[in-house]
Amino acid sequence: MKLRSTLSRAVAVLAATFSCMAWGQEEAGDNVIKGDPEAARSKVSMCIGCHGIPGYKASFPEVYHVPKIAGQNAEYIITALQDYASGARTFPSMEAIARTLSPQDMADLAAYYSSAR
Repeated sequence: MKLRSTLSRAVAVLAATFSCMAWGQEEAGDNVIKGDPEAARSKVSMCIGCHGIPGYKASFPEVYHVPKIAGQNAEYIITALQDYASGARTFPSMEAIARTLSPQDMADLAAYYSSAR
């Protein structure tokens, strides 16, 4: 009988824990910024000059092959922009641009480029 009582309590604790975890994830999901590809159309001009030219190579501060970002994963784009803004990734033009972007701008650009081909 004691084992059944202990198991019942353990199940109740686990159920409560998972319920709280699910609620926490749902609440956290409400704070996620949703990117709007249409809103990005007015923001992409700063990107097209390098990322919109197939095979483009930047020449400052060194010759550098500019990656194609159309079709790239949105989370990757956001992380890259955040890393440039924070200085975790370095490239002068990308750092300067990323530091001017709001989190919503980053999400919009990521939504735009992740849906582009």
